[in-house]
Amino acid sequence: MFIDFFYLLRQKGVPVSVTEWISFTEALYKGFMQSNLNHLYYIGRAFLVKSEAYYDMYDLAFREYFGGIQTEPLELEKVMEWLKNPINQLPNLSREEIEEMKRELEALKEKYGLDELMRMFRERLKEQTERHDGGKKWIGTGGTSPFGAYGYHPGGIRVGGEGWMSSAVKVAEERKFRSYRNDLILDVRQTKMALKKLRELKREGLVEELDIDETIDKTAKEGGEIELVFSRSRENTIRLLLLMDTGGSMAPYANLCDRLFSAATQMEHFKDFQHFFFHNCIYQDVYTDMWNAKALPTEKLFSNYHRGYKVVIVGDARMAYSELFDRYGCIDYYYSNEQPGVEWLERIKNHYPFTVWLNPTPKQYWRHPTVDAISRIFPMYELTLDGLKDAIRALTSKVKRPAA
Repeated sequence: MFIDFFYLLRQKGVPVSVTEWISFTEALYKGFMQSNLNHLYYIGRAFLVKSEAYYDMYDLAFREYFGGIQTEPLELEKVMEWLKNPINQLPNLSREEIEEMKRELEALKEKYGLDELMRMFRERLKEQTERHDGGKKWIGTGGTSPFGAYGYHPGGIRVGGEGWMSSAVKVAEERKFRSYRNDLILDVRQTKMALKKLRELKREGLVEELDIDETIDKTAKEGGEIELVFSRSRENTIRLLLLMDTGGSMAPYANLCDRLFSAATQMEHFKDFQHFFFHNCIYQDVYTDMWNAKALPTEKLFSNYHRGYKVVIVGDARMAYSELFDRYGCIDYYYSNEQPGVEWLERIKNHYPFTVWLNPTPKQYWRHPTVDAISRIFPMYELTLDGLKDAIRALTSKVKRPAA
């Protein structure tokens, strides 16, 4: 049932597995959706969506698939076949009422014929999508109708009825979860949550923290006489260097870089955190201020901060070819670089094995000579939620990851 919905979800980017789909269909057959499109929306989201990041994609698929459900062709034979299965009993109806509906459906089929009955059904269905009186209407007779305002679609989906179109499909239309998409830029809180995954806890320092587990174990071995055991406290041993491109082509991404910088400087769990700036490319100096006025020699950066530091470089990597590959190619008028920028980047890579490059430009715009060259030196990731997670995974892996 709804197998096309499964493929549509996959097409929209929702990573639905076969196991999840089977669980979802089992829930439908067991009546957990309460024969209501609104319930189907939330049940489907609970079973088929792994993360809030995919809510928007799910809404798009749900709207596309079920938004036109009121005009879907319906065969009476399938209705009768569905009613024969006791697992598909309609909620709030007794078995006697269901049997009566089956008899009336058969009588209508004999009286009008299948083609005429389907024509009448589509007219009534159209009427119910245009107004919602809430009545219990039967095609040409009295009684409770599977085609009326409170009737049901094969598979247990309510077709008409008060507010049906303004509930689940409307929720999908509103797409309230767009801010959870993975490809959106980060806010400060998201960045801080991602950076916390950089933590690497080790026991260092003085032996001053009571080890409860070891104390209990030691006390038990001593026959109940309390033996206090102390150990070194667990601290985050990660040391982080943040190098950020400023000015020029980075101006459109100033707010995004502000968020990353704010989140990083507010983190209190790093063993050490240092930040420096550069413009377009790193040469023989980095800077301690955003205006590139207070220089720190890059050689001194190497000597002050050992190779155990994790390094995050932020920049669009887009510059003139000469800025990256030529001597004296730096664009700053009063600055001369005797070594090409690409050589300095290679030295950074060799000194700091765990270095990543975060690019605020969407990946589809990376096709540029200098971006390609730098992405071969450092693993390069988008400055998005997914990109930051991948970058952190690269920084915390036990084996140095090759450049992309």
